[in-house]
Amino acid sequence: MKLRLISCEVLYRELCAAAARSPHQVDAEFLPKGWHDLGWRRMAGLIQEKIDAVAPGACDAILLGYGLCGNGLDGIEARHTPLVLPRAHDCIALLMGARARYQEFFEEYPGTFYRSAGWLERGKGLKQLAHGTTGLENSLEDFIAKYGEDNGRYLYEELTRYRSAYQRLVFIETGLEPDSRFEDEARWEAAEQGWEFLKIPGSLDWFRRLVNGDWRGEDFLFVQPGERVRAAYGDGIVRVEPVRETAP
Repeated sequence: MKLRLISCEVLYRELCAAAARSPHQVDAEFLPKGWHDLGWRRMAGLIQEKIDAVAPGACDAILLGYGLCGNGLDGIEARHTPLVLPRAHDCIALLMGARARYQEFFEEYPGTFYRSAGWLERGKGLKQLAHGTTGLENSLEDFIAKYGEDNGRYLYEELTRYRSAYQRLVFIETGLEPDSRFEDEARWEAAEQGWEFLKIPGSLDWFRRLVNGDWRGEDFLFVQPGERVRAAYGDGIVRVEPVRETAP
């Protein structure tokens, strides 16, 4: 088969490693991590544009290297080529290799912040599309300089309030790390935030199955032309529905 892969850049190392051993021809395009911060409607619209840019007949299937990711795939349509995507909440579940493992870990360790080589390599020190709107790359001093002492402190505290909900940082090791640099950075980040640090083994199984065409079972959603992806409540994560033509 000839496959077209459209994926978040956070999963670059994992999907490239899987594609290199795939029995199929896999042409890949990796999209900015910052698209997640644009809101689900904008994210879905941008990914749809990439899907629509694939010419009819250019491949047998378009693979999406995403989880549902905050409903970022909700509403995406298959026009002329089938879509295949994992039934996963987000890339953390993909990196863990199974929805059940993700759910069990989430329940046992609430208040956890996750990192991987891709999150550190592609997310830090990289100008993301959303930086101009979130401001989360700026320091307290930057906010004070721009908005004044009181307003700057207030805005910074509001935008970083999420950090108080976390108690630990988990580094997911997939075995593709070139050395200890990413683990060391994750350890440093946990120490800086005052969080517990844990390292857990990841899995490449979901990525391999995606590019190998092993879509059997309940781990993948197959979307035929004329259908769209919809978020689903429950274990299925995503479902398909027919695209209804709008009357003129």
